[in-house]
Amino acid sequence: MKGIILAGGAGSRLHPMTTAVSKQLMPVYDKPLIYYPLTTLMLAGIREILIITTPRDQPAFQSLLGDGGRWGLDLTFAVQDQPRGLADAYRIGADFVDGGPSALILGDNLFYGHEAGRVFARAADTLDARRGAVVFAYRVSDPRRYGVVELDGQGRPLSIEEKPDDPRSPWAVTGLYIYDGQAPELAARLQPSARGELEITDLNRAYLEQGRLGVERLGRGFAWLDTGTPDSLLDAAAFVRTLEQRQGFKIACPEEVAWRMGWIDAAQLARLAEGFGGADYGAYLRGVANDEAR
Repeated sequence: MKGIILAGGAGSRLHPMTTAVSKQLMPVYDKPLIYYPLTTLMLAGIREILIITTPRDQPAFQSLLGDGGRWGLDLTFAVQDQPRGLADAYRIGADFVDGGPSALILGDNLFYGHEAGRVFARAADTLDARRGAVVFAYRVSDPRRYGVVELDGQGRPLSIEEKPDDPRSPWAVTGLYIYDGQAPELAARLQPSARGELEITDLNRAYLEQGRLGVERLGRGFAWLDTGTPDSLLDAAAFVRTLEQRQGFKIACPEEVAWRMGWIDAAQLARLAEGFGGADYGAYLRGVANDEAR
């Protein structure tokens, strides 16, 4: 399975911070925001990843991430020259997915939970080229701010709506989606919404109308944070800081994830650590590599 990270958009709700810098390059405590969706895909076992960003920001992403080889990844880049909506990722990425299954994650979403990677990987493993799509739902206190999925007593989807005034359920659709090879074709048929964008909710609804949309609910052991506003960006940083300082490990560290997935060895991890000099991030990586060497 391949992965797509959608890291475009103007980040207008974060202006003036994002006037000159992409939202997905903003720091969330001790690392760039894009590290969080990137490592979510990595933990699900996905190594071929397309990053879609703006013409202005693509060089900065390439400078930060390179081709992904140092982490055992194959990263490629594409441009979304105008904010045409989330489902536009499959117009841009049609050749990349090449008729196969894929996971799409939004570049400003942060997922955390016990064995989250295994949960996402298991959902991906159940999906083949004929089974449709899987979305991940999270219970929220104000579902009017999100896409909302209504479920029956067995957890099967009945309806899906974008930011409804009168939500039919408290289950928000998060920014992680798994699709079969039909996604580019279905996305190409979508009509722009009233705001002129190809809506991801409409793509999900197309699968629902075919009877091929599955829903995985993320329960109390999971955290999902959307970092699109100054307050939510600060909340995410505080969340990461608290966990890292109390437990002594880092969240969304691609070097460590690559090592734990077996894509690089401890010696490679140690060499990557040296590239950070005396920074705390490098010291942490050296500690991980040294613990393995003992």
